[in-house]
Amino acid sequence: MTVNVLVATDAEWIVESITAALGDEETYFTVVSEGRVVADVVKRRAKESKADYDLAILDLQIGTMGGIAVTMSLRLDESAGALPHVPVLVLLDRMADVHLARRSGFTNQPSAPLRLGRAARAVLAGKPYRNGSVPDVVDDGADPVDEPVGAEA
Repeated sequence: MTVNVLVATDAEWIVESITAALGDEETYFTVVSEGRVVADVVKRRAKESKADYDLAILDLQIGTMGGIAVTMSLRLDESAGALPHVPVLVLLDRMADVHLARRSGFTNQPSAPLRLGRAARAVLAGKPYRNGSVPDVVDDGADPVDEPVGAEA
């Protein structure tokens, strides 16, 4: 089965890590280095090739627009019928970012290549992914959040 992955990051080492973790003869990658162009790239692919991306992997910071903002933009465009649905993984590396993502109701933290592979396979299968190294609840005095991290965004 062919898998088309959109990677958005401005860090070459992240591209290398993702392609090493997920790359095989049936996986194709499109890489962009600016968050503001992600929606346009998704729209162009859907229009020109009549195909959607199977997965978007977004760095938390991509040029001048971060991964969470890009995901929100994709979801808004999708709800308006302007874009197809694309499952999203956002790469997080700080507990504060994980907390923000959970409070926003989406994303996950696949930091190591093995975890990234597991997370991608889960999301591609329509299943949630929870990084075992991240606590289920961040105790900040707010109501606990118990939705699964990595649920399709």
